[in-house]
Amino acid sequence: MAAHREEQQLFGAELAVRLCEFSPLGICLSDRTGRCIYANAAYLEITGLAHAQACGAPWTGALHPDDRERVNHEWRDAVAAGEAFHAEVRLQRPDGGMVWAQLHASNVQGEGGSTAVLLVVEDITERKVAESVLRKAEAALFAEKERAQVTLGSIGDAVLVTDLAGTVTYLNLEAESLTGWSREEALGQPLGTVFQIIDGVSRTAAANPAERAVAEDRTVGLAMGCLLQRRDGTELGIEDSAAPIHDRDGAVTGAVIVFHDVARSRLMSEQMCHEARHDHLTGLANTALLKERLDQVFSLAHRHHKQVALLFMDLNRFKDVNDLHGHEFGDQLLVAVARRLEACVRESDTVCRRSGDEFVILLTEIECRQDAAYVAEKVLAAVNAEHVIEGRPVRISGSIGISLYPDHGDDVDALMRRADVAMYQAKAGRQAGFRFARARAVNGHSDRTKRGIAQIAGTPRD
Repeated sequence: MAAHREEQQLFGAELAVRLCEFSPLGICLSDRTGRCIYANAAYLEITGLAHAQACGAPWTGALHPDDRERVNHEWRDAVAAGEAFHAEVRLQRPDGGMVWAQLHASNVQGEGGSTAVLLVVEDITERKVAESVLRKAEAALFAEKERAQVTLGSIGDAVLVTDLAGTVTYLNLEAESLTGWSREEALGQPLGTVFQIIDGVSRTAAANPAERAVAEDRTVGLAMGCLLQRRDGTELGIEDSAAPIHDRDGAVTGAVIVFHDVARSRLMSEQMCHEARHDHLTGLANTALLKERLDQVFSLAHRHHKQVALLFMDLNRFKDVNDLHGHEFGDQLLVAVARRLEACVRESDTVCRRSGDEFVILLTEIECRQDAAYVAEKVLAAVNAEHVIEGRPVRISGSIGISLYPDHGDDVDALMRRADVAMYQAKAGRQAGFRFARARAVNGHSDRTKRGIAQIAGTPRD
């Protein structure tokens, strides 16, 4: 009987060894100190160790140096307590490669009551790589979604998105403002509930552009004159367009509607147009607007047999004011001067800030040069009078150069150039004041002399 039991034990041990050898999992049997006393082929394959390197050495030697101390400590505590041990670790192979492994260890009873530790090692490198790739993809997708949310939330137009069934899936802050629906309340609602539009003339329901975009698979616009009925019952004129949304296979999955308040859009357009043609500090016309008006008044002056005057004014010693009181004080003085210039001219005239402390005044359809001289004297008196800025009195003076159409030129550039030269001549004089540009020469004679000859000869004036 004893011989039979011994034979069965040997057969069982041999069977266990054979099963271990064919196992796809790494198996290591160690004593309680961690010294490996058996390792199967899969274990040697995973760790990259030779049989002689694995057996007789601590199995923890196969751990990555950064994991070794922690895992060895946790494993010893589990063995001492008679508990199973589980961990995800990195194994450092002799060839320099690294393997992610899942460890499972538990105590086993040997012959004579001795205790050994069975360690099962599963190579999970592919899973960890896949998880890493997935995490990076999720992070990239999250970052892309965040960028899209920030972009859609910051643009001036309202954006509303629906799925294929016409259910609201997204709206940005501007869409919340225009529709009167909060995002939390609007999500999951039918589009027709959140985005109610009617024809402004017939007062009947207007065709929903999102439905057309989905049905026709193309970008469509809202009919003119449509009104958005907001949640509180008020109405708003809007302009919009809707486009289909496609998945990666090209199938339509929903629609996006982009719309804006017509009145606000028109106001912004007018404001941008005004800012493009006016000085940001004083609100006066800028050089671009001045040239536009010069082109207009030339033809009118020629048709009505009138003259046009261009007054260039430069403030004297303005830099000294800036240096003494600061640029903010100087800016306030420029604004004060601008208001006085506007008070000196007619509504049909134009006051322009050219740059810095230079101003240009356009006088339309004057009778004679004396009219320009009168305005120049009036302007200088207003500018030279004491200003009070920030409670402090300050005085400034100006120098003016005057050019006339058609005496000094018949195009914008010529008149501006001659007035500019005359202004510097006035500034260079002993007393600051104004000076007319010199008449241009025609065939050796000035324009004025040429007109006198024409009148004596009875020939018509050009």
